[in-house]
Amino acid sequence: MEKRVRVLVAKPGLDGHDRGAKVVARALRDAGFEVIYTGLRQTPEQIAEAALQEDVNVIALSLLSGAHNHLFPRIVELIHEKGMTDVLIIGGGVIPDADIPVLKTAGISEVFTPGTSTTTIIDYIKENVK
Repeated sequence: MEKRVRVLVAKPGLDGHDRGAKVVARALRDAGFEVIYTGLRQTPEQIAEAALQEDVNVIALSLLSGAHNHLFPRIVELIHEKGMTDVLIIGGGVIPDADIPVLKTAGISEVFTPGTSTTTIIDYIKENVK
């Protein structure tokens, strides 16, 4: 029996809007992934600990507040400190195109901006989970 891919959908920082994250979480669930949603206003430390405890394959970060250049790299750092170097970390939200290369250099595998279809996200995960 094939193990289902486990995805942690997380909302770091003070961002209080989660409609997009919930839409993505539902689409991932409907595509056969096991989805764990952290809820709003999570610290990087809480997200890293939840990822470790839940033994996830993917961390999907969603952020609209503009703090992505600080929070996303910190989460990657904490994940690696916990020895989870094989976890795929993706991000999404209102993120300027100019910030995407910086986030990828920091360890975010891919960044999905508004208007990205959920099928694109699902396909990316299927193609990139180790």
